[in-house]
Amino acid sequence: MKQPNRMLRRAFIKGMASSAGVMLAGCSQTDPPTYGHVLRMGDLLTYKAHRLLLPAQALAREYDYADISSVPAIGTTNPSGHKEHGATYERLLANRFTDWRLPVEGSVTRPRAFSLDELKRLPSRTQITRHTCEEGWSAIAQWTGVPLRSVLESAGIRSTARFVQFYAYDGWVDGIDMLDALHPQTILAYGMNGRELPISHGAPLRARVETQLGYKSTKFLRRIVVTDNFDDHGARGFIQNGWSWYAGI
Repeated sequence: MKQPNRMLRRAFIKGMASSAGVMLAGCSQTDPPTYGHVLRMGDLLTYKAHRLLLPAQALAREYDYADISSVPAIGTTNPSGHKEHGATYERLLANRFTDWRLPVEGSVTRPRAFSLDELKRLPSRTQITRHTCEEGWSAIAQWTGVPLRSVLESAGIRSTARFVQFYAYDGWVDGIDMLDALHPQTILAYGMNGRELPISHGAPLRARVETQLGYKSTKFLRRIVVTDNFDDHGARGFIQNGWSWYAGI
């Protein structure tokens, strides 16, 4: 009985390797994540498998108001001390973000900078979703904001655009592909649990990417850049420290 089992295992492994080869074939500048060693190849396989097998615009589960739980603030809770952008954030915070602007630039036909009031005047979306953390905890919260799609369309997305890069006041830099950027639940949130977004959770504006793990929902947004090609952000990119670029759930 052992020999057939070995044959089955070999056939399974061979089939998986063959599938991986197909999905990894044709990697180009538009294929995330960074391709070059075994861990990044694993990320690319996960990304391609998700995109191949899962419905493109499937919604993450949404909950009832009674399900809202306490959401711990982790990571950066106030970027005022950041060596590069901390002083700017402190000044904006002192003025209650009235002078804050969000530039949207790159592969767009109408680059512009949005004030918080301008974003709030765009059609909004409120959703109660689970923040799933890679460190093992999860919590449910209500988020209110403007769909990222509306902001990108206001700036005029070029037909060649493939990725959206987020830059934050705490130095975090990250990106998502256009499929997630245009997802109906991907929003730029300025409200949490019926109130203004707290500083500890990313005021004045944070991304909510509900189809990926929590660390993809960048807080303290400073700038958005639309790109035609994948960007791992070099030494400043967190994937250099072992994080997965794609963290689909």
